[in-house]
Amino acid sequence: MCALASTSARMKTSGSKYFAEAFGTFALVFAGTGAIIINDLQGGAVSHVGVALTFGLIVMAMIYALGDVSGAHFNPAVTLAFWFARRLPAREVLPYIVSQCGGALLASLLLRFLFVHPTLGATIPAHAIAQSFVLEIVLTCVLMFVILCVSCGARESGLMAGAAIGATVGLEALFAGPISGASMNPARSLAPALVSGHFAVLWVYLLAPVLGALMAVSLCRCARGSDCCGAAA
Repeated sequence: MCALASTSARMKTSGSKYFAEAFGTFALVFAGTGAIIINDLQGGAVSHVGVALTFGLIVMAMIYALGDVSGAHFNPAVTLAFWFARRLPAREVLPYIVSQCGGALLASLLLRFLFVHPTLGATIPAHAIAQSFVLEIVLTCVLMFVILCVSCGARESGLMAGAAIGATVGLEALFAGPISGASMNPARSLAPALVSGHFAVLWVYLLAPVLGALMAVSLCRCARGSDCCGAAA
């Protein structure tokens, strides 16, 4: 499976990989933060559970749709962790992150055009900033650990990888969303913050997911040895 994935990756052009990352992140932010916006505007019609399911399902769908093209990161923290784990070449890191942030920003701009909403689904701590900071580190660490364990190189491996990752996103959004927003993704938080102008706590959602994702690489090495994060990309 890993050999097939590597062969498939070589067949893809750089442009198609970056487009896949941009479109996948666009879909994630458009559907996920769109669910938050519509839930607020329609008096809770979507519900908290519905918002969490939306995030989990769109992640799963995009992994299955685009995983064989780019690896379906859709998250700068995931990209940095794959590089740190030596599963992604350094030359791919910046183009991936730029593509992800560009897709997320386009989604937030489109939502701004469609809806009048004060935050556009921006992630804002419900209580203490330190509480949300630590929570985002742990949430992203768990998510990235799952990603590393079900992936081959920098891409998903097996038919259930997308389901496992999407389920983890949905699960964490279910219990942690009311406290920290359960972002786990700098691009997902950056775009609505830029478009809505909510910058005060943005640093929490840029720094914490990266720290959590990098921590997951070390945990994966402890749990699975060099088979997890020892091979060069």
